Amino acid sequence: MPSEGRQALQPRKDDPMSAMQTPFPTRPFGRTDMAITRVGFGAWAIGGPDWAVGWGAQDDSASVAAIRHAVSRGINWIDTAAVYGLGHSEEVVAAALKDIPLSERPYVFTKAGLVWDEADRTALPKRIGKAESIKREVEASLKRLQVERIDLYQMHWPAQDGSPIEEYWQAFLDLKQEGKVRAVGLSNHSVEQLERAEALGHVDTLQPPFSAIRRDAGAAEIAWCHAHGTGVIVYSPMQSGLLTGRFTAERAAQLPADDWRSRNAEYQGENLTRNLKLADALKPIAARHNSSVAAVAVAWTLAWPGVTGAIVGARSPDQVDGWLDAATLELTADDLSEIAKAIETTGAGTGPIRLAA
Repeated sequence: MPSEGRQALQPRKDDPMSAMQTPFPTRPFGRTDMAITRVGFGAWAIGGPDWAVGWGAQDDSASVAAIRHAVSRGINWIDTAAVYGLGHSEEVVAAALKDIPLSERPYVFTKAGLVWDEADRTALPKRIGKAESIKREVEASLKRLQVERIDLYQMHWPAQDGSPIEEYWQAFLDLKQEGKVRAVGLSNHSVEQLERAEALGHVDTLQPPFSAIRRDAGAAEIAWCHAHGTGVIVYSPMQSGLLTGRFTAERAAQLPADDWRSRNAEYQGENLTRNLKLADALKPIAARHNSSVAAVAVAWTLAWPGVTGAIVGARSPDQVDGWLDAATLELTADDLSEIAKAIETTGAGTGPIRLAA
């Protein structure tokens, strides 16, 4: 595991706007003026319960400790969203960063476009792309995060309210021009949608789901970004716990009703069996690197051409330490071939198995 003595902290010379130091290697984040560590802290789960896609009850003090631990070890970005916990995740992030000097804070990324009904918090939020809605959302996020500017603002999902992508993407570009956000990106969008947005103004980043189980973005979207200078931060690289090496069929059966995974097909039946076999197949690779299955799973996504970084969730400092090795772990060609064979053998997931040429 990474240790304080591995190397001296180095200033992030790539970014004159932030003096945060990190012992970890960084990668240029597309054409933005940011360079980010290979892994970032994902703040979905810490949003808490009582909303449509929650992870069950969370301990806010443990969440704050997890964020501060990740930052103290050198992770230089956090990914959250307004909808996570219906605003609560952003508030927890703000609480965690409150006492950290501005010069030592990580980049903070958040998202818009999912609007919830306070009168029915368990209903699925609506996908809204109206420009005026986006402008209201950014003000609310700025207030919850207690910042003057958001480092990366992303459209969470394609709108379903009849708003064309051109409307909401122009709203994002306007926010960047106004200085309310530093960079703008899309999440869960297709190549066709990326093309339409790019015609208006450069898509700084894309956030797709991507793991050794859910590999579909590797077939098209990530390659498009690689060709267009668009940074890519993938989410759920451990498939929300399935590829940690600690998940079991028994645990899946005991997931509470307010944990969205209890209703997801990947955690049930033959899918679950195949996924856990794939996780087991990563154990020898983890042992060879004196690392964890979780870190290997994340490193697999980072080896894919075009991927800049991976979003990894944690709800305690111990969970952070379980994947922190991925910030430096480089899988060998033999490792990648072994994982490809395991994917084939187990039949886990969908999408391309081998790395794009």
